[in-house]
Amino acid sequence: MAGHSKWANIKHKKAAQDAKRGKIFTRLIKEITIAARLGGGDPNSNPRLRLAIDKAYEQNMPKDNIERAIKRGCGDLEGVSYEEIRYEGYGIGGAAIMVDCMTDNKTRTVADVRHAFTKYGGNLGTDGSVAFLFNHCGQLLYPPGTDENKLIETALEVGAEDIIHHEDDSLEVVTAPYDFVTVKAELEKVGFKAEFAEVTMKPTNETLLSDEDAIKMQKLLDALENIDDVQDVYTTAVMAE
Repeated sequence: MAGHSKWANIKHKKAAQDAKRGKIFTRLIKEITIAARLGGGDPNSNPRLRLAIDKAYEQNMPKDNIERAIKRGCGDLEGVSYEEIRYEGYGIGGAAIMVDCMTDNKTRTVADVRHAFTKYGGNLGTDGSVAFLFNHCGQLLYPPGTDENKLIETALEVGAEDIIHHEDDSLEVVTAPYDFVTVKAELEKVGFKAEFAEVTMKPTNETLLSDEDAIKMQKLLDALENIDDVQDVYTTAVMAE
């Protein structure tokens, strides 16, 4: 199926993530701890934990850090108890925003999230107000010039749900959330290394923003990303080049 041009937007998102590498270990440790607490400490039977560990190794996190986070999650080590909470709202131009947090203090977190929305022109909504606009899935993006026929054939063989050809000739492979690790590994075996790969909340429709609206929206997204308790920020907004 055809899709909206997004190569520049994905590159911008990746650059933004690389810029906040100082927070990545903290966020990954929280995710590993929660995943172990909810599904147990064996990654072979806990796909969420397996995904978190793989992500941690990709960021060169030391094995000891990973093992301590698993032990804390399983109750074998003392540590802060985190809980997951999601906030939903709207940004510039009616673009939807979903903010996933892990926190040991919900009062602090909601105050920080509400402040960011209010300061930068957004509106914090109620639970479920925008969640229906997103699809939980794995996303792998390949640059223009990738062998499309071979990618489609291989991706479908190893369990991908969809392959999208974008207007800028980039290719996107979509997977079920917990098939992501397997599909990514199988594609890499035959030479398809994604430029950008993550399990995400993918918008079912996009809101194109340009000029001042795009600048304002980016400030709101950056403010949310910079909150310590925030793990991920998802939006239907697409910034025009």
